[in-house]
Amino acid sequence: MTALSSDIPARLDRLPWSRWHWRVVIALGVAWILDGLEVTLVGSIGAVLERPDTLGLTAGEIGWSGSIYIAGAVVGALVFGRLTDRLGRKKLFLITLAVYTVGTLATAFSPDFAFFALCRFVTGLGIGGEYAAINSAIDELIPAQVRGRVNLAINGSFWIGAALGAALSLVLLDARVIGPVWGWRAGFALGAVLAVAILLVRRHVPESPRWLIAHGRVDEAERIVAGIEREVQAQHGPLPAPRGHVNYTAARANSPSMREVARVLLRRYTARSVVAAALMISQAFFYNAIFFTYALVLTRFYGVPEGRVALYIFPFALGNVLGPLLLGPLFDSVGRRRMIALTYVFAGVGLALTGWAFMNGWLDARSQALCWSAVFFLASAAASSAYLTVSEVFPLEMRAMAIAIFYAIGMGAGGFVAPVLFGELIETGSRGAVMAGYLIGAALVIVAGLLALRYAADAERKPLEEVAPPLSSEAGGER
Repeated sequence: MTALSSDIPARLDRLPWSRWHWRVVIALGVAWILDGLEVTLVGSIGAVLERPDTLGLTAGEIGWSGSIYIAGAVVGALVFGRLTDRLGRKKLFLITLAVYTVGTLATAFSPDFAFFALCRFVTGLGIGGEYAAINSAIDELIPAQVRGRVNLAINGSFWIGAALGAALSLVLLDARVIGPVWGWRAGFALGAVLAVAILLVRRHVPESPRWLIAHGRVDEAERIVAGIEREVQAQHGPLPAPRGHVNYTAARANSPSMREVARVLLRRYTARSVVAAALMISQAFFYNAIFFTYALVLTRFYGVPEGRVALYIFPFALGNVLGPLLLGPLFDSVGRRRMIALTYVFAGVGLALTGWAFMNGWLDARSQALCWSAVFFLASAAASSAYLTVSEVFPLEMRAMAIAIFYAIGMGAGGFVAPVLFGELIETGSRGAVMAGYLIGAALVIVAGLLALRYAADAERKPLEEVAPPLSSEAGGER
C-alpha cells in the first residue's frame, strides 16, 4: 500500500452499541480486574505476611514488594508497549496475560521475601504490558460517541477486582476455611485460574482494524470490519452510512523509531505530553500511597485484626467502582477538560480534609473507610480519565508506546516512591508523618487538574483520527 483512502475508522465509529462490543469489553477489560485482585490481595494480607508462620515480612518489606510490583509493571509496559505497536494488539494482549498468569501462580509458592519479590516483579511485567496493549485495542474498537464512558468504566473495573480480592482474603484467611498460613497462597493460585479462563475467551477478540489498515493489511482489516458489521446488523438492523475517510500516504511495516516517538511527544504534542505526565504521576502517587499501605494503617492505628482488614476494602471499592460508572457519561457530554479538572481538584481537597481528620484522631476504622469511599468516588474517575487521555490523544502508530511511556513515568515517579515512602511513614507511628504524605498527594492531583483545565485536548465524541491524525495520514499536523 502506497496510498489509501479508507472509511474503516468511520465504519467502526458509527456502529450502535451491541453484544459484540460487550464481548470485547468483558474479554479485554478483565485486565483491570486482575490488577485490582493482585493489589488488594497484597494489601489485605499485608499484616498476615508479617506473621512468623507465613513469610515473616516487615512493614518495610511489604512496602518494597508493592514498589517491586510497580517496577515490573513499568518495565512490562515499556517492553510490551513497544511490541504492541510493532506486532499488533492481539498478539500482545494474549502474551501479557500469559506472563501475568505465570507470575501470580508462582507467587503462591513463595518460600521467602526474595522469591515473593521476584514473583511480584514478573506479575507486574504482565500487568504493565496489559495496560499498553488493552488500552490501545479498546480505544480503537469502541465507537467515538461513547469512548469516554466506556474507557472510564473499564478502568474503574479495577475495583471489582479489588472487592473480589478482599472477599477472597476474607474467606481464605478464615481459620474455618483455610486459615492465614495457607489462605494467602490459595488467593494467588485462584487469580491464576481466573486468568487462564479469560485467556480462552480473549482468543476470539480480533486484531484492531485501525492498526491493520495503517500497516498495509487492507484485506484483513476489511474482513474483520465486515464480520463485525454483519453481527451488529443482525442485532440492530440496517446501519447508517459511514461519514468520512482517512487518507493514508503509506503503510508502515514497523512501528515508529524512538526518535520519532520523542519528536511527536516533545515537539508536535508538547502540551498534551505535559498534561499526560502530570495526570499519570499524580494519580499514581495518590492511589499507591493510600492503597498499598491501607492494611497497615488499619492494623497499626486502628487496631483492626488482620483477619478483618478485608471488610474495610468493600466501601472503599464501592466508591471507586461507582465513580467512573456514574461520572463517565459526563466526560462525553460536559467534556474532557472540565471533568478531568473537576475530579482531580475535588479529589485532592477530599484527601487533604480526610488526612486532617485522621491526624487529629477524629476518625475510627469505619469512618475512615467511609471517607475514603467518598474521596475515591472522585479519584477513581480522575485516575481512569488519565488512562483515557494518554490512550486517545496520540497517533495510532505509537499509541501503545505512548501509553507505556506515560504509565512508566507515572508509576516510576509516583507509584514506586509512594508505597516505600508511606511504609516508612507508618513505621514511625506518627499520624502527623502520615498526614504529610497525604498532603503531598493532594497537592499533586490539584496541580494536575488545573493543568488539564488549561491544556487538555477536547477529545469528546471525536474520531481518534481527528484527535490525533495517524503518522501515515496526509493530515499529519496537530488539530
